[in-house]
Amino acid sequence: QVQLVESGGGLVQAGGSLRLSCTASGLTFSSYHMGWFRQAPGKESEFVAAISWYGGSTYYADSVKGRFTISRDNAKNTVYLQMNNLKPEDTAVYYCAAKERNTGVSRTPGGYVYWGQGTQVTVSS
Repeated sequence: QVQLVESGGGLVQAGGSLRLSCTASGLTFSSYHMGWFRQAPGKESEFVAAISWYGGSTYYADSVKGRFTISRDNAKNTVYLQMNNLKPEDTAVYYCAAKERNTGVSRTPGGYVYWGQGTQVTVSS
């Protein structure tokens, strides 16, 4: 019954921007920290960004700091990832994930209990 659905991926040239959205259903959205992870072909899943349940704390991988912004709208059950100044190395499938509030925010995928289907982001050069 729980579903996380990502949208907003696509093809963009280096230096361009995309905004990803992830809308949740079947869970109490404000009871979960939310994170974004990405996986490129042949590589392990990589942490991108996370946001606390109320939106007051955000965390970023060093590789995206200053370029990406995570935000959430609990009234819409949606978490966003604004991606600016995209680079070819950002090419990956991007997944949103939910982590129970009482377990704290983390940068590793193991603690996230619900995952979306992923959306492809391709950055050309």
